[in-house]
Amino acid sequence: MDDPASCETTDDYDVRQWDTREGCEVRQILDRVADKWSLLVIALLDCRSLRFSELRREIDGVSQRMLSVTLRHLERDGLVSRTVHPVVPPRVDYALTPLGRTLHETIKTLVTWTEDHQREIAEARAAYDRGREMMDA
Repeated sequence: MDDPASCETTDDYDVRQWDTREGCEVRQILDRVADKWSLLVIALLDCRSLRFSELRREIDGVSQRMLSVTLRHLERDGLVSRTVHPVVPPRVDYALTPLGRTLHETIKTLVTWTEDHQREIAEARAAYDRGREMMDA
């Protein structure tokens, strides 16, 4: 039997690998790539590179600081590349790396699943809410 404290993957899917044990970064990576700003940046960079100002205009509600932090984290994780062009004023472009493109494919699969099942989820939510209202009455 596998050691539960181990982070090594096996053929069996083990949700325990998501936790934050020392040296086990799965949870940290999931938290990073699944936050709303990262998802939007990755989706926007799918087809082309964009400048910081273009990303900021496209992402409603993101602050300059939050976008900077998000881009820095994605670059550190190897998902986004940053290219500085030697012009005045300086021009910086962001693009998905090959690794980032593989993540975008996974995100598209999740979005497709969400679109395919949104009606079922809405019905489940409505049934749940009706049940809660009856319990609270």
